[in-house]
Amino acid sequence: MSSGFAPDDASARPIHMLDPSGLDAWMKEQDSVTRDWVKDAGFTAQAGRVLTIPALDGTLAGALVGLGDPDKHGRHRFLLAQARAALPQGNWRLLTEFDTDAANEAALGWLLAGHVFDRYAEAQAPNTRLVPPSSCDRARVLAIANGEALTRDLINTPANDMGPAELEQAARDLADRHGAAIDVIGSDALLDRNFPLIHTVGRAAAPHRAPRLIDLRWGGAGPTLTLVGKGVCFDTGGLNLKPGSSMGLMKKDMGGAATVLGLAHMIMALGLSLRLRVLIPAVENAVGSDAFRPGDILPSRKGLSVEINNTDAEGRLVLADALAFGAEDAPDLMVSMATLTGAARVAVGPDLAPFFCDDDPLADALYSGARRVRDPVWRLPFWEPYEPMIEPGIADLDNAPKGGFAGAITAALFLRRFTEGAARYVHFDIYGWQPTAAPARPKGGVGQGARALLAALPQVLKL
Repeated sequence: MSSGFAPDDASARPIHMLDPSGLDAWMKEQDSVTRDWVKDAGFTAQAGRVLTIPALDGTLAGALVGLGDPDKHGRHRFLLAQARAALPQGNWRLLTEFDTDAANEAALGWLLAGHVFDRYAEAQAPNTRLVPPSSCDRARVLAIANGEALTRDLINTPANDMGPAELEQAARDLADRHGAAIDVIGSDALLDRNFPLIHTVGRAAAPHRAPRLIDLRWGGAGPTLTLVGKGVCFDTGGLNLKPGSSMGLMKKDMGGAATVLGLAHMIMALGLSLRLRVLIPAVENAVGSDAFRPGDILPSRKGLSVEINNTDAEGRLVLADALAFGAEDAPDLMVSMATLTGAARVAVGPDLAPFFCDDDPLADALYSGARRVRDPVWRLPFWEPYEPMIEPGIADLDNAPKGGFAGAITAALFLRRFTEGAARYVHFDIYGWQPTAAPARPKGGVGQGARALLAALPQVLKL
């Protein structure tokens, strides 16, 4: 990612990001030839529109990038990223004066626009580099960009190359990079160590894709943060087999794990003064003679029994054991991230990351952070009147309540039952996928909620 930034270079060509009023002011300072060029091109500072400005000697004098109507700025993100692909190769300098948040967003978008997933086919990144504005926190932007790139690459990798073992290796590589400790509990050791739900969901997979719990720890002082990410590396639906149309994107069902690993990189690269723990139950929900069945009643680490009414609601099962384990350390904040329910997508679509939280100041901090870093989130309720929906009577909990109502809420309520001991808990039900290309977000895997949470941590944990 660092290749997207250029050293301070006086010869770098200028970029001016302008809204219509800013364009009017800029035009007044230009010569008549430049003014005519802009007018003839029909450039009116439309959002994302790019116009290069020629010099009299035939070289490039710079470029204009439209910000659009200020009243509609909330509709647009990463407009400089959109410009990167349209600019000729070379070094460019952003001359527009921004505050730190806006400068960071512009620089981050530029870097993300240069990241390509080229593991299976050659892809060319833009051959342009940016001298970031002086208000940009370059180290922070690089840490975030590299964390987001890790998340995207993990999600984009197909399941034949991203099973539980490969997800474990990605966590080990990250631990090695930052000097973190890592422990992995695998296969039948899960039963010996009392993780019955993780073992049950993953036991039908081939031996080389056996289930495991990844436990990464970093930091020696400060408040405690535990991140729990759903690592279902492929979800067939189990015996409640998904149709082909629903199975096509199930390589992304480990998007929660990918997101917490990307966030963990950001936290460790920035050296935040906290104690970080990352827990990832890594499994494949396969079909086999040893697959768990509808109607089974399963034990959990916490001691609560769970009736299985649908084997395709497996994510909450593996998260339950991991959350119970994490809560035993009584962290100051515990966060789960998971591509958990289709109901969340129906409720808010693919662009928003819905989260559940009982703590109003924490939710407010997430909203504030999300606005500052343009990582949109939306709060959904732990609606307690729905608690009876997850209580089947024959067991303590039901993993898939019938009726089809409030699927995201009932899943979140199910998870909350396993978080006793954590001081505060937030659950993100993310999509983890960009269905159509957008600035800085090509079609494919994408992190959601991580940047908002990173921005909120100083306020939430008093860092």
